[in-house]
Amino acid sequence: MYYIGIDLGGTNIAAAVVNEEYRIIGHAKLKTGLPRLWTEILTDMAECARLAAENGEISFSEIGGVGVGAPGSVDPETGMVAYANNLDFHDVPMKAFLEEKLGLPCRVANDGNAAAFGEMLAGAGKGSENFVAITIGTGLGGGIIINRKIYTGYNGGAGECGHFVIQAGGEPCTCGRKGCCEAYVSATALIRQTRTAMEKDKTSRMWELAGSLEEVDAAIAFEAAKLGDRTAACVVDTYLDYLSETLINLINIFQPETICIGGGVSNEGDALLIPLLEKIKSGVYTRDSEENTAVCIAKLGNDAGIIGAAFLHLA
Repeated sequence: MYYIGIDLGGTNIAAAVVNEEYRIIGHAKLKTGLPRLWTEILTDMAECARLAAENGEISFSEIGGVGVGAPGSVDPETGMVAYANNLDFHDVPMKAFLEEKLGLPCRVANDGNAAAFGEMLAGAGKGSENFVAITIGTGLGGGIIINRKIYTGYNGGAGECGHFVIQAGGEPCTCGRKGCCEAYVSATALIRQTRTAMEKDKTSRMWELAGSLEEVDAAIAFEAAKLGDRTAACVVDTYLDYLSETLINLINIFQPETICIGGGVSNEGDALLIPLLEKIKSGVYTRDSEENTAVCIAKLGNDAGIIGAAFLHLA
């Protein structure tokens, strides 16, 4: 039996056929093409699913179901996307629409939850019963798995790992609060922190690497720190303080077997992970326990959301 996973993003619609060993057999991608009507976008999602099956040379009669990872607030029972600001979705009946278009059972989850489920099934959290994933990008996304099931809360809104406060009265967050970890840990925040440090130190090698403030990305501080730049090293260390506080809070609350870090910043690998583990080790309240949460880098990249979506019938 095969399943189709669809990852709906603001730029692309990606779909893939996944087998029962969580291996991608065929995939397809279309442009989301914003702004346009939700009916047009969902019609293209159905078309993308059919193209993925065609590219994988899989008959639609062999497909057991379809799952979607969608941004925004999703009701996992009804498959309704209540609100997704980047797509201008308001009460979009995604499950019902796709079931009618494709003639297959469909499930819908928040994209962060779908990615976390995929990592639990086939990636960094494989073998874990309780698992947390965070994704560091423009914002700070995440998903929580408890007893191998996605935890959505009573209203479907759980798992927003970017929106608890780590600095009361701190930096403004896009959610309207101040001091959320997203405002300190997202790639957007790291870019802001890097630019601020560069403006204070005109001799930093970060200028040489970036060329200008406009060209700064989330990797610049890490790259300059590896070259021995003290200002960049300070940026990285402070950033890791914020990230460790975020992870310590999640560990102290959920005590999962594993917590993984995904998104572009995770590409720093050991330069991120080794000092981060030291900071976390001294902060968790179970530091003296024989069993502690394993912290690691996500393994599946962009495939996590598609694989997790494909198997939402298990979630």
